[in-house]
Amino acid sequence: MTAVSQYAAVALQIAARSVERLADRAAASQQMLAMIEQIGVKLRSSSVFVQQYGGTPVKLAVLPEYVLTSYPGRISIPDFAAKAALDIDGPEYQALGKVAQSQQLFLAGNAYERDTHFPGLYFQTSFVVGPSGDVVLRYRRLNSMFAPTPHDVWSKYLDIYGMDGVFPVARTEIGNLAAIASEEILYPEIARAHALRGAEIFVHSSSEIGSPLMTPKALAKRARAMENIAYVVSANTAGIEDTTLPLASADGNSVVVDYKGAVLAEANTGETFTAFADLNLDALRHQRRKPGMTNFLARQRLEPFAAVYGATVGQPANGLIENGQVKVPDRNHFLRAHEAVIERLAKDGLI
Repeated sequence: MTAVSQYAAVALQIAARSVERLADRAAASQQMLAMIEQIGVKLRSSSVFVQQYGGTPVKLAVLPEYVLTSYPGRISIPDFAAKAALDIDGPEYQALGKVAQSQQLFLAGNAYERDTHFPGLYFQTSFVVGPSGDVVLRYRRLNSMFAPTPHDVWSKYLDIYGMDGVFPVARTEIGNLAAIASEEILYPEIARAHALRGAEIFVHSSSEIGSPLMTPKALAKRARAMENIAYVVSANTAGIEDTTLPLASADGNSVVVDYKGAVLAEANTGETFTAFADLNLDALRHQRRKPGMTNFLARQRLEPFAAVYGATVGQPANGLIENGQVKVPDRNHFLRAHEAVIERLAKDGLI
């Protein structure tokens, strides 16, 4: 593969579409495949304009969070897994692969996904599909309020995938890519763990409240970029269709942030490709290899913090493993677990 040190990246801000009202998996899959076809058309037209405007070919496109299905709502976990979660070799990934292959770019996105090792569950997965049409990165969200995560089945997950499957970094011709899912941009450890494994570009699929004010996520995107000397390409939804929420509840502010924390481009509201900018890997790598007060990666001392992290238990591992078996939880399981952690931390005088 031929390395590309400078190229355009676009955060494609489009509306997510809920599958909640659809009758069954066949109807859900039909709608998802139709959406992927529409995404391909919109992305191709957007890429043509970006190149005409800036003169640089688009090599990376990021889609919003759960764009094909919207959030599960109160649908039970096994029911949503059966109805809407993608199979890792299913037709939806094949269709996304055709888009990436036909347009010769890396296509990042986010979807709920089934795993045959964990029947009845699903994981929220951020993925990158390469120009070959193959998935080159698959990251499963670790912090989620109402959904299973790899940490909930930690011992079994590590046996199957190891740490490379927990914090994957795709080393590609357009740089080292890693994914951050939705509100995980608020957790510095997620981005830092990827950066310590070589990540240079964070693809961030989100569905969040847009605002002209500085939101917590907007602030976090700048911070994660600056402290890790990494680009952040963050795509937000342009609203969520076919739910009971007002359409534009999660709309706007898709953004590209450079490795110094500066915003290179930001979208307004509605469906748009206008959050696009050139990424310069040579400049990023020069910054990482240059001694100075702003080289946060090289200056970070890790050992002093290991003992503190190791001695403090927040959300416990293996919350969905019982007597060595994976159990399928009800929705309220996660709230009960969250409340138990708060109670324990308060009892220990830590909060």
